[in-house]
Amino acid sequence: MRMLLIGFIVAVSTVLPVSAQTVEDVYVVKQAEGLPTVSVGGTVVPYKEVTLAAQLPGRIKYLAGIEGDAFENDELLISIDASELEAKRHSLLAQLATADAQIRNASVQYGRELRSPRARNAPGGMGMPNLFDQFFTRPMEDFVGDRDQTAELSADLFASGTLIQEARNTMMQLQAELRALDAKLRDARSIAPFDGVIVSKFVEVGDTVQPGQPMLTFADVEYLQVEVDVPARLRPGLREGAMLRAELDVPVRARADGGDEPGDVPVRIAQVYPMADPQRHTVKVKFDLPKGVSEPGMYAKVLVPDFNAPARVNPVVPRTAIRYNGSLPGVYVLDEEGHPHLRLIRVGEPTPRGGVTVLSGLRAGERILANPGPGISTGWSQGDRPSR
Repeated sequence: MRMLLIGFIVAVSTVLPVSAQTVEDVYVVKQAEGLPTVSVGGTVVPYKEVTLAAQLPGRIKYLAGIEGDAFENDELLISIDASELEAKRHSLLAQLATADAQIRNASVQYGRELRSPRARNAPGGMGMPNLFDQFFTRPMEDFVGDRDQTAELSADLFASGTLIQEARNTMMQLQAELRALDAKLRDARSIAPFDGVIVSKFVEVGDTVQPGQPMLTFADVEYLQVEVDVPARLRPGLREGAMLRAELDVPVRARADGGDEPGDVPVRIAQVYPMADPQRHTVKVKFDLPKGVSEPGMYAKVLVPDFNAPARVNPVVPRTAIRYNGSLPGVYVLDEEGHPHLRLIRVGEPTPRGGVTVLSGLRAGERILANPGPGISTGWSQGDRPSR
């Protein structure tokens, strides 16, 4: 008898009009006309991102911070111990000083050969005193052809010039080695290429790295983009600078009633890659996001217009009118007497003003609850539920 009474109360309660429930807005379903869109999923990425890799083997000597720490342009992020390279640099500087001394000495010897040639002061072939040798022996040697002082002077000058050139060549070689060594010393220090934050780090102080090993990822997260692989058939509808809509996983602003607006934001087409992926037949497109609406790595959906599809006319309902039973979406439809009845629908794409298109299950002109409360059920509210 008790079970029959409960069943009778429930049956009666299912015909209570909406006025018996908590007062809710009633929305008349309208048609949404326009070009159909395709929702394409993508990832929020930083505007600029670099991965700093080791350029030479060594041990990590300095690490500026951890993930999330911000740094300005040209600040030091990572340093590799370069004690051996610095010792080689000191050795090269000493060799450069020696080469410079050799150049100056060779220049002095060349000047001496011009002003006081060795060929003129060399002892004569007869071994006589120098004055007699200069006036008698050398003219006789030149006369008979045993000696040519001009040829000797030319040979001595050429030998002195060769010493100068060799010293200069040594200087140039050492300078080139010093520049190469300075480049390695610069590679031992990883500098921030722009203002940004550390996104991820792969090493710690004391770790040993090898050339090409990633050490740190640095990114500019002030400006974000959505990177999407768009099917090639949708490419004709995309032009750089055009504005589209995107839906984020996180709310973007608070409503007056204390809730949150869904993450529906405008995006601008920043870049359309010139070549499609030959395996997936998609085109990579980047969209600029407004500042402060998302974070790198989050999921986003972009509504891309489909110019190849015929225009469709679908009903549109407020996003707040949709309730989910598990994973099944539905809305509360009011009958002629104002009684709410839950009806399952098939939802389409969101519209720019917080609405959602309905692909099936609803017709234009029907009345629904625009924002049913948590206690609303089919025909009765939580307060009218019979107690056992």
